[in-house]
Amino acid sequence: MYVPLLDLSEQNSALRPEIEAAIGRVLDTNGFILGREVAELEKELAEYCGVKHAIGCASGSDAILLGLMACDIGPGDEVITTPYSFFATVSSITRLGATPVFVDIEPETYNIDPAKIEAKITERTKAIEPVHLYGQCANMAEINDIASRHDIPVIEDAAQAIGAEQNGRRAGAIGAIGAFSFYPSKNLGGMGDGGFLTTNEDALANKLIALRNHGAEVKYYHKWVGLNSRLDGFQGAVLRVKLPHLKTWTEARQQNAARYRQLFTDAGLTEQIGLPVERDNCRHIYNQYVIRVAGRRDELRAYLTEHSVGTDIYYPLPLHLQECFAYLGYKNGDLPESERAARETLAIPIYPELKPEQQEYVVSTIADFFNS
Repeated sequence: MYVPLLDLSEQNSALRPEIEAAIGRVLDTNGFILGREVAELEKELAEYCGVKHAIGCASGSDAILLGLMACDIGPGDEVITTPYSFFATVSSITRLGATPVFVDIEPETYNIDPAKIEAKITERTKAIEPVHLYGQCANMAEINDIASRHDIPVIEDAAQAIGAEQNGRRAGAIGAIGAFSFYPSKNLGGMGDGGFLTTNEDALANKLIALRNHGAEVKYYHKWVGLNSRLDGFQGAVLRVKLPHLKTWTEARQQNAARYRQLFTDAGLTEQIGLPVERDNCRHIYNQYVIRVAGRRDELRAYLTEHSVGTDIYYPLPLHLQECFAYLGYKNGDLPESERAARETLAIPIYPELKPEQQEYVVSTIADFFNS
């Protein structure tokens, strides 16, 4: 049996007539950059996320960068964040001349550890940027409490977490700004790059709208030096077709996660395999299903590849140890939980269209590896 890490063919095939009609609307109106489809999508996203404003942009990476720019992050400033994330979380900070200050992760959730944040705050700290990794919110109650005491904005990197919740509030509605990605592998994925930002603050929304369009509030009059980061009309139209299905797709991912837990338990693998942990009062949307395998992760991955099971490692080298960030002075051992996660974690298939028999094959193949 072949079980890919992600297969979008069934999803896109089922929606193809609607998608083609939506693309036709853009062709008919010539709304190729922003336009009506993007404007309507922004309204729908704001409602979905429970915020006043949603602002489309060209990518999830740009969403993070624009969020930092809106908070006036620049040279000499520090931004507290996690080293266990996708590259854009930190490259966006350094592109503005600011310094990332890394805080280690919680071993159970892989999210930034709030207990370690306050010790890293200095007079140069201008923002905290938690990541809602794999589809589960970081501990925003504690993070916001720290940020409030120090009058520091919180920018949520919610690229993997559209629809995730904590205490009834959705990702992107818990901090000052939320940054999201429409990369095709996301729970709500486009057919190319795209992203969006969320905020409840009118002034921030107006600034973000300008910053994504070269910093102009009025055409050809530039208040800030912004970006060319506008979501195109085709992506807006495609995403409007997909958004109404997100609830069903998320529930399917959650059902798949529950089935994995039962299958791993029934196979007696819970001592060899560390399973995802869901925090209380959280809605985990399982952008990834990540297991932990101490000591034999790479062997297991090779075995699964040999038996036609797709996997990936998110992430094999923490950001504090990346060559391009060597100037920051971090070394092996500085952030042990992030480094251990990089050695031990492995993502297995979790997409909504995954069949029960495919999951059974994945778990039985893992059992065969350990039994052999």
